[in-house]
Amino acid sequence: MKINFNRLFVLFVILAVGLAGCNMPRSDEAAEADVTQAYQTVAARLTEAATLTPPVTKTSAPTATTPVTTPTSRATAATPTAKATSAPTSQAKLCDQAAPGVPIDVTIPDDTKMQPGQAFTKTWRLQNTGTCTWTKDYSMAVFSGEAMGAPSVVQMPSSVAPGQAVDISVDLTAPNTAGTYQGNWKLRNKEGAWFGIGPGGSSPFWVRIVVSGSAATPSVTSSVGTPYPPDSTPAPGVLVSGSTSMLLLDRINFDTGLINTGAGEDLGYVVDGERLLLAPLGSALVAVHGSGTPSFSACQGSAFVNTPIRLRQQDPGTYLCYRTDQGLFGWVRLISLDADTGALSIEYLTWANP
Repeated sequence: MKINFNRLFVLFVILAVGLAGCNMPRSDEAAEADVTQAYQTVAARLTEAATLTPPVTKTSAPTATTPVTTPTSRATAATPTAKATSAPTSQAKLCDQAAPGVPIDVTIPDDTKMQPGQAFTKTWRLQNTGTCTWTKDYSMAVFSGEAMGAPSVVQMPSSVAPGQAVDISVDLTAPNTAGTYQGNWKLRNKEGAWFGIGPGGSSPFWVRIVVSGSAATPSVTSSVGTPYPPDSTPAPGVLVSGSTSMLLLDRINFDTGLINTGAGEDLGYVVDGERLLLAPLGSALVAVHGSGTPSFSACQGSAFVNTPIRLRQQDPGTYLCYRTDQGLFGWVRLISLDADTGALSIEYLTWANP
């Protein structure tokens, strides 16, 4: 068998190289491992970067939509629509509207000095700034404060077209005690609805006076027991009689026996500080009679006054005589006065014309 030494030599070389490779230091393997680990680390970082990329895109989306939501929010919060809706409502209320004339106080400016019981005439100048004509069915009346002997209603003196002004007057009487007094007035349309001056017609116009000094206020007990001569004159027939209860600020018409009708009232139940008063209204008059039932001639000859009469707890049983605004005579008896509520129970009788 012939041996091929050339081939054996080549195999020998290959085996030698292979053995040499197997015996190389292991530091090369560590280096190769380190390189592999580095690539793996880089790959992991890239993977993390790739993973973080979508959130960046998602974060930018809300940023882009934020300016869009802001205008929507402002448009929702704005209220021009509500204001525009209220405008027609205010326009609808302009039918009855008044404004101060120039000047508004034609007589008796604010804080005019008065003597106790002094009579005076207050005149206001008012302008019709509404869209409706003030006919003679319109009126003015005390809305709050001191009545100062005012009638229950003052009719409009003439028709007042929109844009025109009118002077309207009322006769008043200063209270009998010192102090500052103010009566607030408003107008009333033909349906009886109140309206005043200023925006929306909500403000009253007023009269304010300063009373200096004081006058004696008659008391219903001041003439109790005053004797009257026997009456030989036959009394006329009775027009109206009855009994009722009056609360503070009530007004009674003794020609009809009705309370708070707004016209023809003769006696008002009012309060002045801590004093309860019965005040004659308009042209009505009153006088203290005493404890006995008065006759027609006794009341007819009474010393009538147009000033308020003070009530006291001990006054029940006392009679007053009165003359109504229609000129009829009568009497009113004070039955009881409730100390807690102030309710005044009375009995009354009005004679017809003789």
